[in-house]
Amino acid sequence: MAHQSDLIENDILAYLKSQEEKSLLRFITCGSVDDGKSTLIGRLLWDSKMVFEDQLAALEADSKRVGTQGGAIDYALLLDGLQAEREQGITIDVAYRFFSTDLRKFIVADTPGHEQYTRNMVTGASTAQVAVILVDARKGLLTQTRRHSFLVSLVGIKHIVLAINKMDLVDFDANTFEAIRRDYEQFAAPLGFASVTAIPLSALNGDNMIDASPNTPWYTGPTLMHFLETFQVEGDNRDLPFRMPVQWVNRPHLDFRGFCGVIAAGTIRPGDEVRVASGRTSKVARIVTMGGDLPEAVSGQSVTLTLADEIDVSRGDMLTAPEAPPIHARHPEAHLVWMHDEPLQPGLIYLVKTATAVTPGRVTAVQYAVDVNTLEQKQVPTLGLNEIGVVRLELDRPIAFDSYQQNRTTGSFILIDRFTNATVAAGMVITATPTELHKAPLKSVTGSDLQDGEGGHRRLVNLSEATLSGTGVCSVDLTVEWGPIELTVSDGFLDYLTKGNRILFRLRDLGQLEAVALLAYEHTLSFEFDRTAEGISILVFVRGTKAVKGPYDEDGVGI
Repeated sequence: MAHQSDLIENDILAYLKSQEEKSLLRFITCGSVDDGKSTLIGRLLWDSKMVFEDQLAALEADSKRVGTQGGAIDYALLLDGLQAEREQGITIDVAYRFFSTDLRKFIVADTPGHEQYTRNMVTGASTAQVAVILVDARKGLLTQTRRHSFLVSLVGIKHIVLAINKMDLVDFDANTFEAIRRDYEQFAAPLGFASVTAIPLSALNGDNMIDASPNTPWYTGPTLMHFLETFQVEGDNRDLPFRMPVQWVNRPHLDFRGFCGVIAAGTIRPGDEVRVASGRTSKVARIVTMGGDLPEAVSGQSVTLTLADEIDVSRGDMLTAPEAPPIHARHPEAHLVWMHDEPLQPGLIYLVKTATAVTPGRVTAVQYAVDVNTLEQKQVPTLGLNEIGVVRLELDRPIAFDSYQQNRTTGSFILIDRFTNATVAAGMVITATPTELHKAPLKSVTGSDLQDGEGGHRRLVNLSEATLSGTGVCSVDLTVEWGPIELTVSDGFLDYLTKGNRILFRLRDLGQLEAVALLAYEHTLSFEFDRTAEGISILVFVRGTKAVKGPYDEDGVGI
């Protein structure tokens, strides 16, 4: 390595001790395409002398071969290692780098700026404490600048460095710097950031990166490195109520049962009382680790807890503080970032993965999407690639969760496609919402029975547009009907379906299934069957028209 501490040669134990005692700061760089994110991190690595000698030799050779600086050192190549990234001069995947100074250790995530790679940016931002948002001084705020700023606020990052880069290309003009700073502060005001620190930079030339630049005598604020080294890192979650999602039940023999997991928040000691989702409580008997039992464990530690009582705890359950339990519900409301090429299909069953639990569930309604340019709310029936909105979900069983603002670990989730196993969305829980079912009113059900050919009786249920409410997914509750039924529908009811809306029928028993299946067959509708603890659900919808590539549809919709 180009830089080494004298302690390494003289006292290696003292050196290791000094490294352990340094605080760690995780931050990301984000912004629009070609704003200089990779160059900025590469320059930080270079100036902090965290480049190995073989990396230095390779960097010099690569800069001449595929660099964008006319043969001079191209610092971005320290981050952009994929062949496609070097060929195009862009960032595609998230690149993590570690470096340290005399005051602090850092883990930085270099995230892509292209809109199509927004999903990669969310991944990098999910663990960061500070976001360095780059802006090209020539271009000002762009759509991706706004989108990344909104995403940063969603994932809970409260401190922003507005790095106004490429100031050398505008002759270090103070008015340009001030105009961009004012525009950004005006845009970011509703996002709730705790601090926004604007710094004029030239990442390529090193201006205001490590030392104050003579080219910006009008700027009196901190350099980028000084800000990162002196930023007060917020404390961990040990002061929050205790949370530990159970990852594994350790049962090596009949005399031991332990519940393993990473403590997501709080502090735990032997004798402390804990609660599980069922409402039962017990006391912690031991805190077991590979190095022996602990008298105390805090947030971030991986431990095995044994309990004084034999209670049912499985993977996916959460051990919590009884005096401050999490939300335990089936219907969370959440911010959702859609990451898949195919749009969200309300009512379709996805797998909802929380900390350690995987539960089938569906999005029942899209409340609104957010326009990233104006932050205005707009009514939409679904979400497309890289769109952000607020949705309501319905899970097959209740799960324990906190709001994302309170706890990142227990308040986040992802949606997984059941057929392709692809991650299609990332979500941040806002709160729990009561289920809102639009029941078929009694006036839509005729008062007379129909007699079938075998002398039995069926109830005739008329479904019309008056039965429906809202857009997205509307629920029709048929559990109030006893015995066999027959469904008739109006033209308005069918028109509601052709507009992309979906109808979720809730049935009392399998005897009602035939009527819904016949309805779907007669009107060329698709349907999906689901059985939950509360009964039977049938989602009815109009399948999108597309060319059939084989004997079966492969669009991932329906059965």
